Amino acid sequence: MTEANKKILGEQRRTLILEWLQTEGVPLTGSELSKRTNVSRQVIVQDISLLKAKNEPIIATSQGYLYMQTPDQKGRYEQIIACQHGPETADRELFLLVDHGVRVRDVIVEHPIYGELTASIMVSTRKEVETFLEHVKNTNASYLSQLTDGTHLHTIEADTPKKLQEACAALRKEGFLIES
Repeated sequence: MTEANKKILGEQRRTLILEWLQTEGVPLTGSELSKRTNVSRQVIVQDISLLKAKNEPIIATSQGYLYMQTPDQKGRYEQIIACQHGPETADRELFLLVDHGVRVRDVIVEHPIYGELTASIMVSTRKEVETFLEHVKNTNASYLSQLTDGTHLHTIEADTPKKLQEACAALRKEGFLIES
């Protein structure tokens, strides 16, 4: 196979990957994309990197790759909240948020050496939280907040300000919310 043919095949595969991510609206794992395209997972990782280099809004979450639609700001409200708790209560914090109709977009910590570190979480249901927690457990990974003794920020979003307020009240009641 010539280099020109390989290039065309790669472009066609990336077009398919992009189409799937845009239309399915759910995270797709590298393994799933690998099976669909009959290439290795490493090729998928490279394809995703190439798509990101073309400014496609693809993020890697614990559930897989997700295409971030350009948000329609009408009807979507977001807030950054500060929390503190140990890793043993991360599940409680996330369940409280999603139970109030809130999506947890990310976690942010301020590292003394590296500055602001942000990791995508993208959970909005109990099932997604369970999948996230299981992934943390199975990979023996640490929570980003463990770098800062449990202090961290979350970007949260909901379709009403009331849901954000109620979620914050629940976090406050549990002693997770840091307020000035």
